[in-house]
Amino acid sequence: MAFKLDRITFASDIMGGQACIRDIRVPVSLIMNMLANGASFSDVLEDYEYLEEEDIKQALKYASWTASDQVLLYERA
Repeated sequence: MAFKLDRITFASDIMGGQACIRDIRVPVSLIMNMLANGASFSDVLEDYEYLEEEDIKQALKYASWTASDQVLLYERA
């Protein structure tokens, strides 16, 4: 399934190249941390009034996509 992540941006001069929302200094990791610690979408939007609900949704999609990485283990001979 393909999905669009046009609100997730990377720029070396903004937050050291971390995944951010729309080139503003709000890293995806900050949003994930807030949600993981019990904040609701409304709480995030209240704290960061320049964000939109779609920003949070795309942050969640991006975080879930990065968490799908696979680690392949092998035994040494």
